[in-house]
Formats: sequence, structure tokens, C-alpha cells
Amino acid sequence: MNIKVINTLRRSIVILFIFFISAQPIAQEKGYFLEPSKFVDGDTFWVKHPDGEEEKIRLIGINTPEIRNSGRTKVEYYGKEASEYVRQFLTGKKVRLEFDVQRYDRYQRTLAYVYLADGTFLNALLIKEGYAKVATYPPNVKYVDLFIDLEKKARAEEKGLWADR
Repeated sequence: MNIKVINTLRRSIVILFIFFISAQPIAQEKGYFLEPSKFVDGDTFWVKHPDGEEEKIRLIGINTPEIRNSGRTKVEYYGKEASEYVRQFLTGKKVRLEFDVQRYDRYQRTLAYVYLADGTFLNALLIKEGYAKVATYPPNVKYVDLFIDLEKKARAEEKGLWADR
């Protein structure tokens, strides 16, 4: 290969690298918060970006009970309570997203850990208060140990899902 081709390849690689780095989600940067705009259930909601674009978010590492029958999925105990808790908790607040290894699930929802401006870690809070169970899917396992500990405590304290029916 001649020098011109090698230099062109190097420049192309540098440009691609810079593009890749700059294309990382802004919402993960410190201080960038998004407004929840629609609520699906306890572990899925939409956020609105400053440009008006909306994005569907699925909380990583947790699963809340289902609130509606659809296909093989049936309404589950404590689903409406979990969904309502999240809706009320997030209404009027803004959230920051943190990502793990995989950015999207098979339904093209954005997978995220969610934080409020005051530092509240929503995924962990839902487990701690008994609104969600641990549901980790490798490779997105960054907080699995924390989530397992919180679920054990919620069970022991019979919170939410774990209360006697």
C-alpha cells in the first residue's frame, strides 16, 4: 500500500472513532435530565427529549407485575399498584438515564437505570419498596448484587408484593 492510502485509512478511522464517541447518548452525561411523558406500567415509560422526540424506556434489572392481559401475559397481583406508584412518583420530575452493556431490548425499548435529580435510583427504589422483583438478563447485570440484597430485605419486611395477601 502506498502512503496516501494508509493516511486516508488512518484519517477515516479517526473520524469514525470521533463520530462514535460523539454519538453516545447525551442523557447519560451528568446533569442531563429528561421529562417522563407517558407511562406504560411499573417498569416501562416514555421520556421526552429537548428536541421533542420521545423514547420508550424499560428499567433494567427489575420486573413489575403486569397490569393488562395481552397474549400470554395476564394481569398480575400488585401490577396496578406498581404502575400507579411509578406514575405518581415521576410526574413533574425529570430523570437521568444510565446504560449498561446492551442499549436496546428485542422490542427496541431503551434499557436504562433511571435516576432522579435528587439522586434517587428508581430501579433500586422499586425493589426496595416491594413494587418490583429482580429480573436480570446478562450482560446487563451491573447492579444485580444490590438488587438481590434489596429484594431480600423487602421480602423479610413483607413490603408490597411480599405482603400477606
